[in-house]
Amino acid sequence: MTEGSMRAMVLEKAGEPLRLTRRPVPEPGPGQVLVRVRACGVCRTDLHVVDGELPDPKLPLVPGHEVVGTVAARGRDVARFEEGQRVGIAWLGWTCGACRFCRAERENLCERAKFTGYTLDGGYADYALVDARYAFPIHGDYSDAEAAPLLCAGLIGYRSLKLAGAAERLGLYGFGAAAHIVAQVARHQGRRVFAFVRPGDAEAKAFALELGAVWAGDSDAAPPEELDAAIIFAPVGALVPAALRAVAPGGTVVCAGIHMSDIPSFPYEILWHERKLLSVANLTRRDGEEFLALAPKAGVATTVEPVPLEDANEALARLREGRLRGAAVLMMDGPD
Repeated sequence: MTEGSMRAMVLEKAGEPLRLTRRPVPEPGPGQVLVRVRACGVCRTDLHVVDGELPDPKLPLVPGHEVVGTVAARGRDVARFEEGQRVGIAWLGWTCGACRFCRAERENLCERAKFTGYTLDGGYADYALVDARYAFPIHGDYSDAEAAPLLCAGLIGYRSLKLAGAAERLGLYGFGAAAHIVAQVARHQGRRVFAFVRPGDAEAKAFALELGAVWAGDSDAAPPEELDAAIIFAPVGALVPAALRAVAPGGTVVCAGIHMSDIPSFPYEILWHERKLLSVANLTRRDGEEFLALAPKAGVATTVEPVPLEDANEALARLREGRLRGAAVLMMDGPD
């Protein structure tokens, strides 16, 4: 029996700041695990939820889906994890297991899926519940703060990279939390990375080059050579025609975000020659298992800025304004 209360940063109405509250510590039900949260990354999707750009969130809501913590209690019929084991919680929090997508191992498209920090309470709190099927063991020597961005920035970036195919010349539009992880995986796989950043952002260009990009330029610039594929992390629809112009015939453009501003009209000629335009939706458990095992082997290092839980609104504001290098991570017990 779990007792006591916990701190939580709660969204009561979209567009308003989160409010620090105290709540009872939840009890794990059948098939669930209660996680004592140690760190929770601040993701751009959190920003879309808080700002009201994603429809119909559960309200009141505890945001956060890049969660790292330890198993505090297990519900009935849970045998996967031991109490005290370190685990991660990602965006996809529950699927039905019965729809045509789940039966085809495409659970990321489940018709009744529930999402951590959106339709389920997430990790901006001292404790979080998770369906045991959707908790992941954390590999490697990462600190809690370092591991947190792997759970979404890393996972969605990894799925995007898989959809980009065998591209040797890879463009990354928007060089934030996801791109700085994907760039390292791409280099490990022998690809060459071309980074596109906000016009005039010299710091982001330098950051990309530090992580091994062969070129870094403004998002409205043409790369020095044609790309085989491009991944768009920035939620800016105008980047879609720019990326299509940058990729070679047969190339692929992957839209990695859950939200994007409207894509302007563009001439058919920049899509012609079998260029492909794809979107990424959520993740699968296989993505999580593959990437979390690969990250330490590939030497992926995350750049994080730990901040106290109570400063979640400030962290979101800095993300909104593009004032973060890497990822902000909320710490429940102070920076580690």
